Amino acid sequence: MLFRVLRRCCLASVFVIPATAIAGDYSPYVDRTGQERVFWGDTHLHTQYSTDAGMIGTTLKPEQAYRFAMGEEVTSSTGLRARLQRPLDFLVVSDHAESLGLPIAVQEAMPELLGNPWGREVYDLEQKGDGYAGFYKWAIDGMLPGVDPLGVPAINANIWQRQVTAADQYNRPGYFTALIGYEWTTTKNAKNLHRVVIFRDAADKAGQIIPFSSFDSSDPEDLWSFLEDYETNTGGQVLAIPHNGNLSNGLMFAPVRQNGQAMDETYARRRAHWEPLTEVTQIKGDGEAHPWLSPDDEFADFGTWDKGDIGGREAKSNDMLEFEYARSALRNGLKYGAAIGVNPFKFGMIGASDSHTGLAATREENYYGKFSKSEPAAGRWKEYVVRSPTDDALSLVAYEEVASGLAGVWAQENTREALFDAMRRREVYSTTGTRMVVRLFGGWEYVAADVQTPAMAQIGYRKGVPMGADLPPRDDAKAPVFMVMAAKDPDGANLDRIQMIKGWLNPDGQTAEKIYDIALSDDRSEGQNGQVPVVGNTVDVADASYTNTIGAAQLRRVWSDPDFDPDQRAFYYARVLEIPTPSWQAYDTKIFGDEFPESVPMSIQDRAYTSPIWYTP
Repeated sequence: MLFRVLRRCCLASVFVIPATAIAGDYSPYVDRTGQERVFWGDTHLHTQYSTDAGMIGTTLKPEQAYRFAMGEEVTSSTGLRARLQRPLDFLVVSDHAESLGLPIAVQEAMPELLGNPWGREVYDLEQKGDGYAGFYKWAIDGMLPGVDPLGVPAINANIWQRQVTAADQYNRPGYFTALIGYEWTTTKNAKNLHRVVIFRDAADKAGQIIPFSSFDSSDPEDLWSFLEDYETNTGGQVLAIPHNGNLSNGLMFAPVRQNGQAMDETYARRRAHWEPLTEVTQIKGDGEAHPWLSPDDEFADFGTWDKGDIGGREAKSNDMLEFEYARSALRNGLKYGAAIGVNPFKFGMIGASDSHTGLAATREENYYGKFSKSEPAAGRWKEYVVRSPTDDALSLVAYEEVASGLAGVWAQENTREALFDAMRRREVYSTTGTRMVVRLFGGWEYVAADVQTPAMAQIGYRKGVPMGADLPPRDDAKAPVFMVMAAKDPDGANLDRIQMIKGWLNPDGQTAEKIYDIALSDDRSEGQNGQVPVVGNTVDVADASYTNTIGAAQLRRVWSDPDFDPDQRAFYYARVLEIPTPSWQAYDTKIFGDEFPESVPMSIQDRAYTSPIWYTP
């Protein structure tokens, strides 16, 4: 009886409603609107469907590329077991629109191919085991002059349907996102003006078109018209991402349009809309800055490719560099914006691999090369990436490749819609292959304590704007305040420093830049000469190893511009450097016994570049 009474009393106490109810919601997370997570992915990957991959040894199709990105083990084109250390969150398979699927048409002996004289010739070369000859024929007959040597759109349509179907099959909202995309690859006269096209949509909309290629037009303005028509006709959404300005020989960010006319407001507005991002780092070199353009930047010479164009046909001259690199383009964007009313180069910055192996592998110790012939093996460093037909000094060899890069996207969820929207608003950043976490906010009211609280991001959105945005207007001349946080890749190196890169427009119409070291590890400080002591180097080259006995796991800083002029247009972005780690060449030295040229670095400092925040008077 006593047990029953106690049981009734206990049950009654469980369901007693307190006299004072909670006003509002108890959970502090239910109404958050900011972007809470960073999602990692590769927006630029090629598979067997691309002629410059499938014709020269790549056997992986989009299905294998997605499985690898999702963390599964796959077998590479050269028979190696391959796996990521950690899965990616998203992937864009961006096979070339130009002759899309030609290798598959050859492999399957499609009647549409065999009935075409040019197609039959390529097929016969492949049957003889000379896929490289077929690839070179395609490059010489098609890519260099910018004309379609095959002219059988039914093949392109067939392969595009396979591609969008595979993307839908592997797209798993909340777990893994397969964004539909392709590459528009204008390489007329060997000048690289490539763009990756990314859709927000599924196959029901993206599958309604055949990808617009450089055989249709080599002018990016015609690509934008195609994208506009796509959105009008389908109700979908799409954007384009330029890449590899370093191989355009001064054309990627030139002030003159491809038709020879001067840049005007309409052009600037269209470019800023359709191309909200730029790819600033990948296997074919780093495109953030160049030491000739930024001689006072000790970290500007990273993965520099500046010999010539993408075909090794025209040597590079210094006057071309200004129109190839992201930082100089951001500076010129301020100047053009003041002159014509719209900044055409108001872009966010991401990284991607541009691997042609089907493997989005960007870590130094897990680097699978750009092409199948440069997958891990003794002597792979000697393979040509670009072989000049006239001057071998303009050729590019595999040992010059950079194991880069990745895109970090701040979004609320891992879906096509959320990731695309984050790219559209430029709330993204790039890394050279590692997964360090970086946040940047700009405003007028941040205080030092704000960056130390767990609610930093909520404060960041409430008091200001995130990376990729414009500083809110302000009436007085108070300097802007920036809040930056960087945390190491949990499976990677400690951090060396955070830098703030500022560019501005002077009253005389000239632009300038300055680099501020705003957060340093190991209690270092700037000396009287303005120089910061090096962080050190723990790399053991012989063992291809390093230790995290130097550097910091995390750096945070609230920083105000000490040189602010309220009358000057400006941009700010953060660059975060890791401590030195072994390069992929050091790992190959240890594993294969390779001996590289002395110019090849055995240790590097991986880095991140945030999208800028702009100030306009």
